[in-house]
Amino acid sequence: MKNQLQDFPLDIKISFHKIIEEYRHLLDEEQSSISKEYMVKVLDYVSSFPKLEEGIDDPNDLNKFKDVIKILLDELFPKILSKNEIKAASLPFHNLIFNTSARFKKILEKAGDDYELSMRNLDEDMYYIYGCILILNHHYGYKIDFSRPLYYDIPDETGILKHYRIALNADFIDIEKGENAIDITEDDVDLLIQNIDDVEFWKKKFPPLSWIFKGFVIVNLTDVTVDDAISDLKTTLLHKESSNEEELLKFQEIFQSIYRLPDIRVGFTVFNKDRMVFERMDNRDSFSFILNDKLESECKTSVCNETFKKIIEEQTYFAITNVERYAKESNNNLLSKNLLKNNVMSCILAPIAVENKVWGILELVSYRKNELNSINAIKLDDILPYIVTSVERNRSEFENKVKAVIQSECTSIHPSVLWIFDREAKQFIKDLNKDGLASFKDIAFKDVYPLYGQIDIVGSSDARNSAIQDDLMHQLEEIEHIIDMAYQIENMPIYDQVRFRITDFKDDLKDTLNASSEQRVFNLLQKEVNPLMEHLSSQSGELKKLVDNYQKQLNPETGIIYNHRKNYDDTVQRINRTMARLLDKKQVEAQKIYPHYFERYKTDGVDHNIYIGASLTNNKPFNEVYLYNLRLWQLATMCEMENKFYQLQSNTPIQLDAASLILVFNSTLSIRYRMDEKKFDVDGTYNARYEIIKKRIDKAFIKNTEERITQKGKISIVYSQSSDEREYLRYIKYLQIKQYLGDEVELLELEDVQGVIGLKAIRVNILYHPDDNAFEKAINYDGLIDHLR
Repeated sequence: MKNQLQDFPLDIKISFHKIIEEYRHLLDEEQSSISKEYMVKVLDYVSSFPKLEEGIDDPNDLNKFKDVIKILLDELFPKILSKNEIKAASLPFHNLIFNTSARFKKILEKAGDDYELSMRNLDEDMYYIYGCILILNHHYGYKIDFSRPLYYDIPDETGILKHYRIALNADFIDIEKGENAIDITEDDVDLLIQNIDDVEFWKKKFPPLSWIFKGFVIVNLTDVTVDDAISDLKTTLLHKESSNEEELLKFQEIFQSIYRLPDIRVGFTVFNKDRMVFERMDNRDSFSFILNDKLESECKTSVCNETFKKIIEEQTYFAITNVERYAKESNNNLLSKNLLKNNVMSCILAPIAVENKVWGILELVSYRKNELNSINAIKLDDILPYIVTSVERNRSEFENKVKAVIQSECTSIHPSVLWIFDREAKQFIKDLNKDGLASFKDIAFKDVYPLYGQIDIVGSSDARNSAIQDDLMHQLEEIEHIIDMAYQIENMPIYDQVRFRITDFKDDLKDTLNASSEQRVFNLLQKEVNPLMEHLSSQSGELKKLVDNYQKQLNPETGIIYNHRKNYDDTVQRINRTMARLLDKKQVEAQKIYPHYFERYKTDGVDHNIYIGASLTNNKPFNEVYLYNLRLWQLATMCEMENKFYQLQSNTPIQLDAASLILVFNSTLSIRYRMDEKKFDVDGTYNARYEIIKKRIDKAFIKNTEERITQKGKISIVYSQSSDEREYLRYIKYLQIKQYLGDEVELLELEDVQGVIGLKAIRVNILYHPDDNAFEKAINYDGLIDHLR
């Protein structure tokens, strides 16, 4: 046949011999003289066109025989139904149609001149394989089920894509061997149905154009754009995660209907990528053929490499047509053993994947070999999206439950350790579903290295007290000015008495600000000053202006002027917010070095805790080189934070100074999540020494001096081991080259503090830059430590 698919197993001839034979057969049986006369005339007319019975090679010739074909097919295409039926004559797996009904012709006209008819989801390989299966079924008598819904997607005149399901009538075809045809054996068929995705193998058994097709097929289209009853049924049945035996049986019935197999069974196995294990669903009624009676199993020991690659890595179906043969080929792996234990002889394993992430495996099993295979696995293409949607929804609901448990039991958790809280929350839900009793276990991590750092505002208490003092002095001066003006207008002893009290308070504030100063001023205002103000406002217009201006400056909640303190609080808040954001941003980079736990606190500055070690990660190997990398990252980051501290103060109301400190602790310790406090803390009496050092170290003095270890413009690195000193001197040397640190390096001993003795410190000056450009070239931590060592 000219213009046909050259890469196709069938050499196609469009022939009407079958329907002509049917006319002759009916003529012998027909009793009605009218019908007989009509059939005689049709056969007589058709006999003038022998090509119709012999076969037409060139589809372009169909136009020559258009009228006679129309007459010949009148019984199959009644004119009275032509405006209602969507119908045409066609060729199998070729988008060539002729003798179309009036309605079909109108649909194609509305689609536009540039529209080309094409079946949905059928590539050239599948065209070829379907042609081969047609030969096996029609010529050899096999009953290979390759039926699946076929669709034409045809736009209407408005551009809306409408969907038509195709029904094929193949009563009028013959398939014969060609000269190059190869005889197909039963063993060939076993191999063919096991290798649906190997088109080259099919071509070896069915060379192109090696078989002869004579005839035509009839296609009937049904508009299913709106009325998609099957999809509605699937969506309804898969609306919820199966929770009891009745729902599981209903789910199983869907697949029995789709595959036309009354005893097909369905299972489901969860894939846990983090732990690389297969798990049973939380639902106790569900069954896993991969696991059988186990709750979980490692992937590598459960299935063979080929199975794992197909399902998990390539995310495609894996069909076992003969489980006994598969058992021999896989050395009786766990999957084959469990399948045989359940009398399974063939099966399909299909990945349930959302956004390229496999969440589970759908298992279809049969008690007969070859019944489930790589051919009818393709049926899942049309049903799997509904399952994926259902699983995704149920998985999302479950994850929300997990998060809810974590939030209620543990408050917010750093992402680096979320995996273990996630695992405990899942166990919490399983226990709760099992018997209604559940408790969230304590979370602990052993053998982790701590890192602590702080950037603190120098003299923050003094700066705050000075701001309070300035506000109180300003308020007293405002009141004193109002009283002086009132005394000039109205000479009353009470004014003089209040003025005396104000002068007395001012003298006290000039000397010092103590804990009771603010409260004493507040009492003076409440008892003596405020009662006068309403009276003074009515004495003169000038006094009223003074009183109004004074009252506008008051904080409405406290009744005290809040100017200098507001400037201090705003500056500190802005500094803390900027420091915290910078640290959070840098933390994203640090997590790439090695996953670790991180937390920060905003006080008068920003403190941070870091814990790193193998127990904090989910099966990730740990090496001390990651610790060294993180220590260098911490030192460099704190230099950048100090620079940012001063850069942002170019437009703040007041100017403040910073001092930075790093505590080096060379031993590992254990940390535990305190459920009552909703935070991590060191675990054990011995480890508590670390917390004591943290709390007291910034107040420590250099030995035999009154000078604190923390100092403006410098970063102090506190340690106790000589190895720590050597390590940090290497980092300092490197950061001096990078223009982070200056040349003023001091090696110091610290005075003993309560419970802590023998501490030392390195103190080095920080280099400041007007902007961030000096730090644009990021430090490459990978491989750097070995170089420094």
